[in-house]
Amino acid sequence: MTLRIGTRGSALARAQTDLVARAVGVDAEVRVVRTAGDASDRPIPELGDGVFVTAIEDALRRGEIDVAVHSLKDLPTEERPGLVIAAVPQREDPRDVLVTRSRGGIATLPQGALVGTSSPRRDAFLRALRPDVVTRPIRGNVDTRMAKVRSGEYDATILALAGLRRLDIAVAAAEILDPRECPPAPGQGALAVQCRADDEETRALLGRLDHAPTRRAVEAERELLRLLGASCEIPLGTYARVDGDRIVLDAALPRDGRMLRAHASGDDPLALARECAAALEAGVHA
Repeated sequence: MTLRIGTRGSALARAQTDLVARAVGVDAEVRVVRTAGDASDRPIPELGDGVFVTAIEDALRRGEIDVAVHSLKDLPTEERPGLVIAAVPQREDPRDVLVTRSRGGIATLPQGALVGTSSPRRDAFLRALRPDVVTRPIRGNVDTRMAKVRSGEYDATILALAGLRRLDIAVAAAEILDPRECPPAPGQGALAVQCRADDEETRALLGRLDHAPTRRAVEAERELLRLLGASCEIPLGTYARVDGDRIVLDAALPRDGRMLRAHASGDDPLALARECAAALEAGVHA
């Protein structure tokens, strides 16, 4: 059996796809699909949700590929007609990394620094930590963004630790942002492995890669995002982890100069998301 696996063409997307292909343990043919997000230089929030996944999903529905591999945080929370997330492999570290020219972390960020980020979440949490910084959108793959910092175009940029590790880029402990101060995006560090809902053979094959604790955790995070509006423009930071049989869900939402926080624990990811959403909404409207 040979699986045709669709992915974006970046080095990180290819590395993530290679991880999945090796784990599945069958012959795989990787097919690169150019997405709307890859084809445009406009800021990501302007492009809307799903810009990095829709073209790949369309290829999957047309039968041009058998499997799609996505960064889970790029996948919209609503149902994807005709498709199913057959596996959520074990999550990589979901924290963010502040990459400065000296690679010394936030302590080396100069006063009034220009930081490149196209994420409303990273923008809001960084400026809560350092009100003096100036943020400006940045596009490009990991290497491109780091090169823009090295060249002096930006003083720093913020990247996902998971992506840097998958690309074998060394990261010092001082560069990693505290998740209590800069909580990750819903699903950050996790992968979504999709196939067609009616492809039972592929679903069964991919199902062996599913990591139940990771799936339960990201289900809580993504449901919370859905309840709050399901938009990439919402600066929601949230992190769920499984402790024994219980899920612990923390969330933070900068709003109107305040930092709203919510916490819940239990065994039902959807119920935890509802509890945190209610707490955040109550804070927003207080």
